Parts: sequence; C-alpha cells; structure tokens
Amino acid sequence: MASDTESFFPYKLDKRWSVLFKTLGVKESDGVRLTTDGYMLAKYGRVKVKTPLSNIDHTLVTADHRWYTAVGLRLSFADDGLTFGTNHKAGLCIEFIDKIPRVIGTKKHSALWVSVADPEGLAAAIESATDE
Repeated sequence: MASDTESFFPYKLDKRWSVLFKTLGVKESDGVRLTTDGYMLAKYGRVKVKTPLSNIDHTLVTADHRWYTAVGLRLSFADDGLTFGTNHKAGLCIEFIDKIPRVIGTKKHSALWVSVADPEGLAAAIESATDE
C-alpha cells in the first residue's frame, strides 16, 4: 500500500475565521499528507490524526455546509465523526474501517471530515494508494 511519492493536500482557509484558526494553532502549512510508508496524517493546529491507508474504507466529497457545522475542530452531531474544518464550501469525509483514537470527546472516531483545497484530488489519491 505504500507509494513512492508523498502527497500533501493543504486546507482551504476561509480568512473570515483567521482568529479561530490562530487560537487553534491552524497554519497554512497544515493539511492531509499521504506518506510514502502507507499512512494518512491529518494535522489541524495542535491536533493530529494518523492511521494506515489500509484503515480507510471509503471517502465522500461533500459541499455547501452551514458554517457553524463545518468550521473548527468539532464532533459531528449525528455520529462520532471528527471535523477539521477551515471553510464551509467543500471537503472530504474519510470513513475508517477501525475507529481511530479519540481526539476530542469521549469516543473513538469512525470518520474524519477535512476541508482541504482539493477534496476530489485527495479522494483520488487515497483511492489510488489503497488500490495498490
């Protein structure tokens, strides 16, 4: 499952929320990295998620969210999903086979939504990496 090249997908930062991002420690250099040794690493300010690419079940590009459900570090109201949100326009939901360790809240997380600048590209890179 490891690839010869590392891929990096930065977040698309909505400047209206720059004070929130600064408080959370989110930087323009944060985003989702698919490593050459077969891992996905998502960094959002002071928090990180790392899981093997083999633990990713599927992804789904979603768009046009309400800002108050998509921006910030948050838990889903519907399930135990985790959000690393920097805008409400579009992002990628990454569903896991085995839940990842708890980042916030009291339960492990079955999904991670990330508002990267190129959600379709990240979905394609994950699919390519997990098909190897």
